[in-house]
Amino acid sequence: MEDTIVQVGDPVLREKAKHVLKKEFGSHALKAVIKHMNTALDAEKYGVAIAAPQIGVSKRIFVVSGHAFDTEKKDAGKIEADAPVSEDKAFINPEISRLSRKKKSMSEGCLSVRGKYGHVVRHEKATVRAYDENGKPFVHHGSGLVAHIFQHEVDHLDGILYIDKAEGVEDEKIEEGDTDKKGNE
Repeated sequence: MEDTIVQVGDPVLREKAKHVLKKEFGSHALKAVIKHMNTALDAEKYGVAIAAPQIGVSKRIFVVSGHAFDTEKKDAGKIEADAPVSEDKAFINPEISRLSRKKKSMSEGCLSVRGKYGHVVRHEKATVRAYDENGKPFVHHGSGLVAHIFQHEVDHLDGILYIDKAEGVEDEKIEEGDTDKKGNE
């Protein structure tokens, strides 16, 4: 399902995405966009998140895979390794409200920049304020991988790709027989 994800070079990836309007919350159209994002993300073996511009929709929405949240909880010792997978979560009109001072370089890839990886320095912790698909506000505090994802996805909504910030961007080394991508946002 690779062809459903917009690739680098498409102008939508460089636009500042538009806010979801109050009247759009709860609408069939908004739910359809989120469903399309979930379907595209679920089709990616190693995808951890996706932003609406990556499916060609210039709206301030991103979805984070439940696997990413579970990884964060497992790393913190908050859930057992064999716990059921959490649901994917949509963040609408997200705003990063807080960032830690401490930063960390992590390897990063992107579903819209296939086959390339590089290291990006981002804050170790990030807090995001957003709305769910019905317009209910919520706050999510993320650390480690989830904090990294939040910053990567908000960049997408501002027309910034990780390759604009990455150091040491290289082609992915694909092992024989494995054509799937790892750690893509």
